[in-house]
Amino acid sequence: MANTAEVQCPRLISDEDRARAQMYQLLGVLLGGPPSSELLRGLATLKGDDTPIGTASRNLAALAQRTTPKDAEREFNNLFVGIGRGELLPYTSYYLTGFLNEKPLADLRSDLMARGIKARDNVKEPEDHMGTLCEIMAGIIAGEFLCDSDQPSQKAFFDAHLAKWAALFFTDLEEAQSAVFYAPVGSLGRAFMAVEADAFAIQ
Repeated sequence: MANTAEVQCPRLISDEDRARAQMYQLLGVLLGGPPSSELLRGLATLKGDDTPIGTASRNLAALAQRTTPKDAEREFNNLFVGIGRGELLPYTSYYLTGFLNEKPLADLRSDLMARGIKARDNVKEPEDHMGTLCEIMAGIIAGEFLCDSDQPSQKAFFDAHLAKWAALFFTDLEEAQSAVFYAPVGSLGRAFMAVEADAFAIQ
C-alpha cells in the first residue's frame, strides 16, 4: 500500500537522507507484496559490511539469489495472508492493543490528514500496516508530501507511529516459522529501526 499527496518538487536532500529514504522504501515494498523477479535480481547484488545492517544485507542478497518469485509469493502469503490470517499481523493497532482498527489507527489517520497525506483509492489495507508506514517515512524524508519534511517532522512521525512496535515486529518477522527469504528482511528492518531510534533520540 502506498500513500500519496499532491507532490511538490522533492527537496534537495543529503546522501544520508536519500539512503534512509531508500531503505524505508525497500522495506515498504517488501512488506507490501511478494518481490518480483526484477526486485529479487536487484537484491541479489546487495553488498554488506560487518555492521548489523551490512550483515543482514549480505544474507538477504544470498537468499535472493536462490529464491524464485513463486517461492517468495508462497512465503509472503504464509506470513501475511494465510487462510483467514497469516502468521504475522503487521499493524500498529494489533501490536499495541491486540486488536485491529483500534485507537492507534485513528491517531495515525488524524496525523495523515493533518499532514495532507491521503491513501490511494484502490488500496484496501488499513494505513497502520508496517509497509505503508515505511513508505510514508520514505516520502516524508524525501520531501514528497506537502507537510514539513525536516528532522523534527520525521522524528514526530517515527515516535508516534513506529518507535513503540517496529523493532518488535521486525524481530517477530526475523524469527517467524514461515520466514526464509523474509528472515533477513526482518534482520534488516530490526537493525535499521535501531539506528533510526538512536539517531532520533539524540535530537
